[in-house]
Amino acid sequence: MLYVWFVIAGAFAGVSAGLFGVGGGMIIVPALVWIFTAYDFSPEVVTHLAIGTSLATIVVTSISSLTAHNKRGGVRWEVWRKMALGLVIGSLVGAGIADMIDGKALQAIIGVGALLVALKMLFFSNKEQLGKPLPSTGVQFGAGTGIGMASSIFGIGGGSLTVPFLNWAGLPMKQSVGTSAACGLPIALAGAAGFAWFGQDVVNLPEGTIGFVHVTGFLCISVASFAMAKVGAKLAHVLPALMLKRAFGVLLLFAGGQLLLSAIGVI
Repeated sequence: MLYVWFVIAGAFAGVSAGLFGVGGGMIIVPALVWIFTAYDFSPEVVTHLAIGTSLATIVVTSISSLTAHNKRGGVRWEVWRKMALGLVIGSLVGAGIADMIDGKALQAIIGVGALLVALKMLFFSNKEQLGKPLPSTGVQFGAGTGIGMASSIFGIGGGSLTVPFLNWAGLPMKQSVGTSAACGLPIALAGAAGFAWFGQDVVNLPEGTIGFVHVTGFLCISVASFAMAKVGAKLAHVLPALMLKRAFGVLLLFAGGQLLLSAIGVI
């Protein structure tokens, strides 16, 4: 039954990714926290295992996404190259920081992060600033480092952070989204590797894990998410964009609120 829940979580994350134009990390991490807790995994490793597994699944979805965007000319590779090393360094550092944080505290941090993203989706919009020159290489590298660090801690591909930065940097929305999709790959690769490495000596992990990456969970979620993202993308073309954005915001409010309340012992 555990595998069935993995498939359900992956399918839901895939549809959400296709519908809302974001990676599934903000869906997968709360879902895995609930699944691992229900199956009595050690509370000390639940949150870290959820993040590491989520980052591993994002490797697969980001490859699919960036390929699709690149075919349409949506990836600015010269920007990606200047951010990539920072994204990798930040993701590795973020994995190391997360390893030092208590599981419940980390869960609370992710809950607050989900709530902030939800408020952004509900009440704020990205404004394009076209025509301005790109920021310096150092600024792009620094932004990549910060985005990679935060994304690794939260177990996400970084789209909610990268797209606003690229908009501010002067890229059109379509190129911001496409380049952000490409940026998700080094974040996910480095982050998943970091969580696998830092979790290798943890003694209370369940069977079938490589550090903080649950191998079966990764496989089930990746396949289901990859397949169902196409369904979400088709629905996105027939439903109003504003309604989709608000629906995702409400979904994250519930997910983030539940994680936060659980972390502080209210539920």
